[in-house]
Amino acid sequence: MPANPCIGVMIGDPAGIGPEVCVRALASGRPQARGRIVLIGSAEVLRRAAGLTGVDLPVTTVSSPEEAALIQGIAVIDPGAEVGAAFEIGRSSAESGRAAKAWIDRAEQLSKDERLDGWIMAPVDTGSMRMAGVLQELDDLQPQGTFMFRMSGPLRVVPIAEHLPMRAVAASVTAERISHVARMTRDHLIRWGMASPRLSVAALNPHGMFEEDRDIIAPAVAALRAEGLDIAGPVSPDAVFRQCIEGRYDAVISMYHDQGQIALKTAAFAGACTVYLGLPYVQLSVPHGTAFDIAGKGVAQPDSMIAAMTTALSLAGGVAFLDEATE
Repeated sequence: MPANPCIGVMIGDPAGIGPEVCVRALASGRPQARGRIVLIGSAEVLRRAAGLTGVDLPVTTVSSPEEAALIQGIAVIDPGAEVGAAFEIGRSSAESGRAAKAWIDRAEQLSKDERLDGWIMAPVDTGSMRMAGVLQELDDLQPQGTFMFRMSGPLRVVPIAEHLPMRAVAASVTAERISHVARMTRDHLIRWGMASPRLSVAALNPHGMFEEDRDIIAPAVAALRAEGLDIAGPVSPDAVFRQCIEGRYDAVISMYHDQGQIALKTAAFAGACTVYLGLPYVQLSVPHGTAFDIAGKGVAQPDSMIAAMTTALSLAGGVAFLDEATE
């Protein structure tokens, strides 16, 4: 693991709050205590965001992550995607969508080339990306073969299925999927510095008392325990998330998207972030959207971006989930 990791942050849709929360997060000074951050996007957009938010840090364009190490203030790799006259804060546009896609592609390529230790995606607007013809479905933004590890403070949740209608959820609960996600979660937690991860598997049904819980989840958990995983389940979904918050478990494997998301967004939304499991580098996103209604007003709070930056740097450095990463 690198001693001084470098994380890229794609600044999000230029018409949203992404640029504002990026500069405010760096102005806090907290991410820089863990390593290096280089932004990826438009230097012009970032200078405007700094002015809107009262951030008194110079924005300097660099050509590489290596050059960014020499910069005081805010370093930005600007891929040159034009954001010109048609761009308007707080509104979707094909221009914004094309720029966002170019910035995503640069962050991803630098990570694949191991010039970054990972990257963070600030909020993008799917409407703008569809207008630009660079996105078909929401799930296209998730790297293929990955699972979303969502965290806020001590609560960490990995759903085995994402955007499915409720009528399809029960059929998606299989022993193979539960086992795959549990092993992947265990392996990543160890890679990130957690010596002995304690996992739990949420039941699908109330109190874990129906067919899927008895015939699918329970045998899958028993088999994983026989492999040596420290894992419990099925645990009643009305209790398992509270137990994770209290420290009984290090992560919960949930059965569907909203089962875990409701708990996370109720417990502590402001400091939440998402890590993608299944990649050779660290990749994160924040839980909020572009917030067009407040974009350009200089009032967007950077809590989730600070959490994402500090968490990404601590994970890339092999130090898992330091308390101050999500304060």
